[in-house]
Amino acid sequence: MTELRRAFLALGYFTRIPIPAWVGWAPDELNRAVRYFPLAGLIVALVSAGVLWLALLVLPAPLAVLLSMALSLRLTGAFHEDGLADSADGLGGGWLREDVLRIMKDSRIGTYGAVALGMALLLKFVALDVLAERGWIVFVALLVAHSLSRFAALLVMYAMPYVRDDESSRAKPVAQGVGKTEVVIGAVIGLAPVAIAAALGVLTPIRLAVLLCVCVAITVWWSRLLRRRLGGYTGDCLGATQQLVELGCYVVLCAHSPLWR
Repeated sequence: MTELRRAFLALGYFTRIPIPAWVGWAPDELNRAVRYFPLAGLIVALVSAGVLWLALLVLPAPLAVLLSMALSLRLTGAFHEDGLADSADGLGGGWLREDVLRIMKDSRIGTYGAVALGMALLLKFVALDVLAERGWIVFVALLVAHSLSRFAALLVMYAMPYVRDDESSRAKPVAQGVGKTEVVIGAVIGLAPVAIAAALGVLTPIRLAVLLCVCVAITVWWSRLLRRRLGGYTGDCLGATQQLVELGCYVVLCAHSPLWR
C-alpha cells in the first residue's frame, strides 16, 4: 500500500491527472515517490498514444499528432516545457550563477526561452508526424521516449545536488535524499518499454545501441553544463532534461539507414 501511495503521489505531482483522495499530500514522501517518475511518463504516453490512435482513424496524421501533443501538454500542465524555457532563459541570459538562478525564477519568458520552446515543439511535431506516417512505430516511440526521458531526469537528481535554498521551491521536497533504490526502481520502469520493443524486434540491436548512446550523451552533456554553470540542478533543469532526452529519442527513431535494419 505504501508503494501504491507513492506511485499516486508521483502521478499527482508530475501530472495533472486526478488521483484518489485517500492518497492525500505528503511532502516527506515525495523524495521516495520520485522512483515512479518514469511511471508517470509511461501513463502520459499511454493516454497520448491512445488518443493518437483514435485520431488517426478519422484525421490526417498532422492533425492527429497535434491533438495528441495538446493532450500531453494538458496532462502534464506543460510542466517540463516550462522547465526547458526557463532553463534556456537562465543559461542563455545569465552569466553568473546568481543571475542564472534569478532569471530561471522569473515567470516571464524571454527570447531564449521562447526560441527553445518553439523549436522543441516544432521538432516534436515533425518527428511524430514522420513516425505516424510509418505506422505503429509512433506508439512505440511515445512509450519509449516518455519513460526513458524521465528516467534520465531521475539520474540527474541522483548524481547532482539541488542548488536552490529557498523553502518555497516546489522541487526541493522531491530532490532531498534520492537514493539507489529510487534509481533501480526508476530504471526498471523507464527501461521496460525499450526492452519490450527490442524483444519484439521493433528496435534492432544497432538502433537500440544508438538510442541508448544518444540518451546517455544528452544526459551527460546537460549534467556537465549544469555542474559547470550552477554546481547542480533546479526543478527547471529537470524539466529541460526530460525534454531534451525525449526529443533525442524521436530523432533517433526517425533516422533511417540501411545499417540499422
